[in-house]
Amino acid sequence: MLLTSRDFSSLVVDALGEQASEKNIAVACFYFDFAAQKEQSPADMLGALLRQVVSGLTEIPGEVVNTYNNHKRVAGGRRPRLPEILKMLQTVSTLQPIFICVDALDECVAEYRQVVLESLQKILEKSPRTRLFITGRSYIRGEIQLLLAETVTFMNIKPNERDVITYILAQLKKDTNKGAMNGSLRGDILAKVPEMFSEMYV
Repeated sequence: MLLTSRDFSSLVVDALGEQASEKNIAVACFYFDFAAQKEQSPADMLGALLRQVVSGLTEIPGEVVNTYNNHKRVAGGRRPRLPEILKMLQTVSTLQPIFICVDALDECVAEYRQVVLESLQKILEKSPRTRLFITGRSYIRGEIQLLLAETVTFMNIKPNERDVITYILAQLKKDTNKGAMNGSLRGDILAKVPEMFSEMYV
């Protein structure tokens, strides 16, 4: 079976989730999507992580409650800004170990990535028990290395050519329009795999 980065992240999140309750660990995840870049600002991402962590707490810190209550009273409920969200995340991250999983960081808007990584680094500085799991294409490795410094370990994960062919054949079998595919077209598709594979996975 050919796993996408999202599949791989989901497996990691599921495995962590199984341990979370018995070990008093919080797990929060965010999946970046190229098609929704404009709706996925650093504030949106950190806000989503904050909601997940807070939802698992038996008691919400007064600082977090006060911040939200103050915003409810301003201009009909203005959303907290990035610095405020970050400060709240730093606060809750000191209460218990937290695993933060960020999938497909490469699909985050380029100018947002630096803000996201700097924010995550500030959380790590405040809470040494917080751990990050980040997936993304190799070209953002330099950004991660620069902004997260020595706190990061890299692992390259990529399919082999045989995996890709197996996946394509499985998908072709599911095609409901059987008449659209003949042996010649099938052969042309499979012949393109080595070329496409070398371009995608370098």
